[in-house]
Amino acid sequence: MFIQTEATPNPATLKFLPGQTVLGQGAMEFRSAAEAGKAPLAQALLAIPGVTAVMYGSDFVSVTKDATDWAHLKPAILGTIMEHFTAEAPLLADDAATSDSQDGEFFEPADAETVATIKELIETRVRPAVAGDGGDIVFRGFRDGVVYLGMKGACSGCPSSTATLRNGIENLLRHFLPQVKAVERI
Repeated sequence: MFIQTEATPNPATLKFLPGQTVLGQGAMEFRSAAEAGKAPLAQALLAIPGVTAVMYGSDFVSVTKDATDWAHLKPAILGTIMEHFTAEAPLLADDAATSDSQDGEFFEPADAETVATIKELIETRVRPAVAGDGGDIVFRGFRDGVVYLGMKGACSGCPSSTATLRNGIENLLRHFLPQVKAVERI
């Protein structure tokens, strides 16, 4: 098995491509062993000293580190990912949720049509581009013209994420939906 790595705009995050489907659809992020309770690969990666977060994407695993140098972490991460996929171990326990829950979303019922358009634009135009950089962005809410988004993986701590929100996503949404005034990160 050959696992490719790709740099992301976030220098603390690398994208690992095992050459096969990882999650398929959506994304899941784990920032602690407790969060990774039903995700054996994420648990194993978070047990490596220096690893602070793991995100499963459709065909990749993004790993975020602390100040530890990648030269020290990369071999352990590659070995852990290779061992997991070579053993054909499950990515998640049978009863683990595999997609972003819509729980916690907030918007007024009168804004349902606007929210549906926002979600469609995020799903079709934003998420694929962000996944290419090892991250994910999901809709969390809409209130008073402000769109609230959750950022995961490489996007979570990326220095350029504010520019992405303001110059990219906000401009895109405002172009299609004049009622959108701003985009904020949750």
